[in-house]
Amino acid sequence: MPFKKKAKPNPEIPTSALPDIIFMLLFFFMVSTVMRETTLKVNVLLPQANQVQKMEKANLVANIYVGKPKEADQFGTAPRIQVNDVFITLEQIQQFAIESIANVPEVDKNRFRVAIKGDVGLDMGVVIDIREELRETEALKIYYAASKGEVE
Repeated sequence: MPFKKKAKPNPEIPTSALPDIIFMLLFFFMVSTVMRETTLKVNVLLPQANQVQKMEKANLVANIYVGKPKEADQFGTAPRIQVNDVFITLEQIQQFAIESIANVPEVDKNRFRVAIKGDVGLDMGVVIDIREELRETEALKIYYAASKGEVE
């Protein structure tokens, strides 16, 4: 009697480790991804200071950028105020401060701060106007951003 070769079934690909691999990839991308920060539409060269202090808890800080627009042909050369990714007027500062404070957890409301990041050549009148608008909303903790360096 002739021997017949039995057809071997194709071995199945083991999929028991597949969920582990997927979760490892998911965890890797969650840890290594950098969240997008604000795209600056104004030129901000921070003034130099010899004593600077790093602010902790960046989620409790609302940043206001002030400077000349990068696209001068579209927005002009007068200093503009930028929050998040949009330009606002001086009259909209109060609304921005109210919305920013509302987004902070109740426990941290007393630690909420506003950081004004103004260009080194900026007229201080604009910064004073922003500060006065912030006072109206009781946002009294205001910081002025600077970079570490030697003051002339």
